[in-house]
Amino acid sequence: MRGAKRVVADVVAVFIGIVVFVIPFVFIVLTAVKTEEDARDLTFTLPTQWQVWQNVVDVFSARDGILLTAFKNSTILTVVSVVILVIVSSMVAFVLQRRNTGTVASIANFAILAGLIIPPAIVPTIWVLQGIGLFKTLTGLILVEVALQLPFTILLFRAFIATIPREIDEAAIIDGAGPLGVYFRVIFPLLRPVIVTVIITTSVFIFNDFVNPLYFTPGDENATVQLTLYNFMSQFRTQYNLLFMDILIITIPPLLLFLFFNKKIVGGMTAGSIKG
Repeated sequence: MRGAKRVVADVVAVFIGIVVFVIPFVFIVLTAVKTEEDARDLTFTLPTQWQVWQNVVDVFSARDGILLTAFKNSTILTVVSVVILVIVSSMVAFVLQRRNTGTVASIANFAILAGLIIPPAIVPTIWVLQGIGLFKTLTGLILVEVALQLPFTILLFRAFIATIPREIDEAAIIDGAGPLGVYFRVIFPLLRPVIVTVIITTSVFIFNDFVNPLYFTPGDENATVQLTLYNFMSQFRTQYNLLFMDILIITIPPLLLFLFFNKKIVGGMTAGSIKG
């Protein structure tokens, strides 16, 4: 009886997965390889004329090749933000975990929880960026992305560091290591599972972010890949074949990253709770 229920549950899960993920992706692919006339109807049908290469060329050549600029900006944004997140959040998590008492620790914990709960304020953030001269710059956008992801990554690192015995710190201190030496030479190498998880999850989120680049870095020179969707949409005409080809192109990198490292993501998320 339990076996039959399990089979039914598996079939239902597979069906839901196909409906939610596979069918929309197939629709994107089919629409992306159609001509503009075929794609205008937005129907789930095979194209009457397969126009793959021409659509790819048109997407990359649109608006003087802004997609290449967008890929460069998104790559810089993602890589720099993730590097800062890994270093800063792991150091903060280490300090908070090892010194989790006192007024400063309480204030820091409250700030982390507030960062998870309170939604970001667009207008005040723009005002602050303008005040420090970083509005409409990739540097300002990097700071915004880091600030938004910092509470979540700190909690991930803190949960993992909690499983590392304090005796390791004490042994390193006896050997003459200072605070930075203990962290970089002893603790940081042990954080590899959760570091991989943070890198993958934050990379996918930042690379796919649409709202923050839209508000904080207007202008073609600062365009990211998600903003290139506007290239093929207007009030009077939308080129659905090129729009969906653009969606397909910018979806492939994070999709491949997630598929190849899916097990590492799960392992890093659960490592802190099962490591003893």
